Amino acid sequence: MDFTLDEELEAVRGLAAEIFADRATAERLRAVETSQTRVDEELWTELAKTGLLGIVLPEEAGGAGLGLGALCVLLEEQGRFVAPVPVWAATVAALAVAGHGTPEQRRDLLPGAVDGSSRLTVALEEFGPHDPGEPECVAEPDGDGWRLTGVKAVVPSPFGADHVLVAARAEAGAGLFLVAADAEGLTWQRAETTTHDLSGTLTLAGAPARAVGTPGDGALGRTVELASVALAALQLGVAQGAVRHAATYLGERVQFGRPLATFQAVQHQLADCYIEIDAMRVCLWQAVSAIEEGEAAAAVLVAKWWAGEAGLNVVHRTVHVHGGIGVDTDYPVHRHFLWGRQISTTLGGASADLARLGDVLAAAPVAS
Repeated sequence: MDFTLDEELEAVRGLAAEIFADRATAERLRAVETSQTRVDEELWTELAKTGLLGIVLPEEAGGAGLGLGALCVLLEEQGRFVAPVPVWAATVAALAVAGHGTPEQRRDLLPGAVDGSSRLTVALEEFGPHDPGEPECVAEPDGDGWRLTGVKAVVPSPFGADHVLVAARAEAGAGLFLVAADAEGLTWQRAETTTHDLSGTLTLAGAPARAVGTPGDGALGRTVELASVALAALQLGVAQGAVRHAATYLGERVQFGRPLATFQAVQHQLADCYIEIDAMRVCLWQAVSAIEEGEAAAAVLVAKWWAGEAGLNVVHRTVHVHGGIGVDTDYPVHRHFLWGRQISTTLGGASADLARLGDVLAAAPVAS
């Protein structure tokens, strides 16, 4: 299968790389990491102005409608520079509204998602070993709407978001529900994450909500798949950025009169990184193709497993080959390690992905 990017996607890659290189500098990253929201609002505005925030959203909402591949290209470039903007969470939520929301929801929410004037986030995870597709948060009907009760964990970048897309279960099955970020019956607890970003623990006590789609219609499963692929794309970029730092450092650092890059043990470490990054890339684009073809469950879990397992291996190795400077927070490679660690456990770690993959394969029909 040919995963070569077409001209449109190469143009997206070039524009994104230029913006992130200009804006996500080491000095800017340090400033954002101590800011109130931990989000680079200037960079967010720049992504909106250039149309990148709406790259995958439908044209009728003001987006470019370029498909999931364009989002993956954007996220890969973001990961290379570990740029502190909540692209994956906001875009996945907007895609869920675009694909499953009512005309009113699309009209009210998507234009702001495209121009950056409003932001969405997702609340897919819970405390405990719960599959994100099988939430414990409860949705009960309330007239024309719903009331949500439960606790959602590690909601990404919630401070500054206008609405939260919450996974909850109703009598008819699991589904997606929109809640205003300041709704009655909703409380937030700020929490630091490994990446220096702020997340939120969201407690819902009969909070009013609107359904996105119909509970039990599969919208939650498709959204979890989109989120998994988005995280795999982000992790691919994080791993590539880490190796770039390692290659630069090892080419310049001299020991025993020779650059460290010429030592065989170091070369083997980076060769392993190259192999794992290539596997991550192939599995990511296989998953993108599978989603577009409608048979994605196994391919998405394979891509997510590789992102979690191999991505974490890569950032571990790149810190290791830096020696002591790898853990110096004044040197940029530590951010790739922190991001790689955080992404590897989002929506469940590698072991959970393998268990879910086993369930999918066991349920698949056997070819005669």
